[in-house]
Amino acid sequence: MSPVLHSAVGHAPPLPAELPSEAEATTRQRVLQLVASAGPVTAAELATELHLTPAGIRRHLGVLETDRQIGLHDGVGVGPARRGRPAKHYIVTSHGQAALSNSYSELAAQALHYLADVAGTAAVDAFAAARGRVLEERYASTVADAGDDVPARASALARVLATDGYAASSRPVPGMATIQLCQGHCPVQQIAAEFPQLCEAETQAFSRLLGVHVQRLSTLASGGHVCTTNIPTTGTTLAGRTT
Repeated sequence: MSPVLHSAVGHAPPLPAELPSEAEATTRQRVLQLVASAGPVTAAELATELHLTPAGIRRHLGVLETDRQIGLHDGVGVGPARRGRPAKHYIVTSHGQAALSNSYSELAAQALHYLADVAGTAAVDAFAAARGRVLEERYASTVADAGDDVPARASALARVLATDGYAASSRPVPGMATIQLCQGHCPVQQIAAEFPQLCEAETQAFSRLLGVHVQRLSTLASGGHVCTTNIPTTGTTLAGRTT
């Protein structure tokens, strides 16, 4: 590891405050599971069942609504009519159902294992590279709109990744001419643990999008608590950068 990267690792800034702790993530998953099993269900009923305060349950429900994992029921057929403002009843959305199930990950892993068995590892490499190109095409216009400034491009990439659920952020490393792009969530984490080609292809896509050579310092798939990509703000740019 170069002295620059070693220094970046040793002086990495703390995780952003918006990333949930393990305990909060576990509780939020329990809330989602209970909404799925008991819904339509009210915040008060959830708080009682999970022994949470009203403020606590509202916080978790707010995050789940923002992530489009739960939504409001229309109220038809939910108990007898009552005076006053009716309580909100929550149900799980299709996004929430996907978050509760790992069947997609299992099926995808099985498919990649089959691909490797019948066509070899080169076929898996080709699949990962194709996925990287799709990711690059998806984000190219947003990053290009940020101009030629690398920090601005990295910030734009982080924002669009966050929109897609990667819990991404970018921040400069104090005293260094580098930026760290951090992803607190990975939708293919379980699969990438078996097929690291997916992580490598994503890293290469980031390089092409940003126009500089980047390096992964850690990944969720390899046991890290966050995916961290080191982005130099000075140095040689890539030929044929996506613009």
